[in-house]
Amino acid sequence: MTTLRVNGATLHYEVRGTGPLLLLIPGGTGGAASLATVAADLADTYTVAAYDPRGMGRSRLDDPDAEQSVEQHAEDALRLLDELSPGEPARVFGSSSGGIVALHLLLAHPDRVRRVIAHEPPLVEVLPDAADHRALLARVQDTLRTEGLMPAMAAFAAGLRKPGEDPAPAPAPAPKVELPSQATERAERTMGDLPYFLGRIVPSFMAYAPDLHRLEALPKERLVLACGEDSRGELPYRPAAFLAEHLGTDLLHFPGGHIGLTTHPAEFGALLRKAYTAYH
Repeated sequence: MTTLRVNGATLHYEVRGTGPLLLLIPGGTGGAASLATVAADLADTYTVAAYDPRGMGRSRLDDPDAEQSVEQHAEDALRLLDELSPGEPARVFGSSSGGIVALHLLLAHPDRVRRVIAHEPPLVEVLPDAADHRALLARVQDTLRTEGLMPAMAAFAAGLRKPGEDPAPAPAPAPKVELPSQATERAERTMGDLPYFLGRIVPSFMAYAPDLHRLEALPKERLVLACGEDSRGELPYRPAAFLAEHLGTDLLHFPGGHIGLTTHPAEFGALLRKAYTAYH
């Protein structure tokens, strides 16, 4: 575990293993901790690096009120590549918001990336019904301002579900258990990062539109678009499926849904390994 100073922030990152670099870019508020099992599984083949994106977890902003952008987050990823693999292009994986960062990194610095796998990047601006999703994001932000975090999270989650799908029933209260101190700390960080994620990452990242002409010009094997087997019909599934069809490439399916990384880590890591070793 170590840190790297970047423009306007200090990034916390973790490195495991030896071999060519594989950079894992997390989505949501999970940070590097959400990738630990997959990183450990792949560390026999790769130098696996994962980090907390700026403003989340242990990666601190110089200005806590600074606006966020996909471009700035991609430059953070580039700085890590330059730090850990200065002479060789790296393999990069990103999930959800991290998938958007990984895709922009490939577009902005194609010479620094060997292959990107982007898992369910919510690039709603590429969809034919993008205007509907802009309206959803506006409702979420308005709810966040007027009603607070949890109602806004509920509105956001409702917009991600399959059309016509009923809301999930409220879970029964969980029995109180004593968590190890590290697990407690991670859970507190995740909850503490939600206002920042929903208020500044979600509206900025989901407004991002990739340059389709530049994507079309890339060799097809440089970008793998991926989704969860259980995500079909949900909003995070649709942009990757749309782009794969537009670019004439196969859509790779991972086990589980949008958070298959945490629900099926062993199977997820095995397929990730296969997808990278298939392209040298």
